[in-house]
Amino acid sequence: MIGLLQRVAHARVEVAGETMGAIGAGLLVLIGVERDDDEGAGERLLERLLGYRVFADAEGRMNRSLADTGGGLLLVPQFTLAADTRKGSRPGFSTAAAPADAARLFATVCDRAQASHPDVACGRFGADMQVHLCNDGPVTFTLRVAPGSRPAG
Repeated sequence: MIGLLQRVAHARVEVAGETMGAIGAGLLVLIGVERDDDEGAGERLLERLLGYRVFADAEGRMNRSLADTGGGLLLVPQFTLAADTRKGSRPGFSTAAAPADAARLFATVCDRAQASHPDVACGRFGADMQVHLCNDGPVTFTLRVAPGSRPAG
């Protein structure tokens, strides 16, 4: 599973002009689900997202996580993250999960995020979405979690 996280001052996702989710300062995460991903990978990705230290401490160092700051988390499904771009001039999608599997795993990650963090919003799987954000920094990282991963602990 792939998470492209961006530290934001604010972000929102819209479908057909309707805001599906919005956050203030926090993380916007585009999520790509690959063919062999499972619930364990989703749980581990969420654990990493909540604990990844991308926010400044008192000395200006990236030592604080989303769990530390209580900031917003906006999760947006983006199947193109799972594209195979290794050759040619057109992406291939044989590495992406089947739509039904990806939708289920994305929904599971959203549900678990909402149960474990106070400010979570989610985009709509399969929709034509418009994502608006103010990237803070800019600070952007890619997190990859292998299928079969389990949360720490």
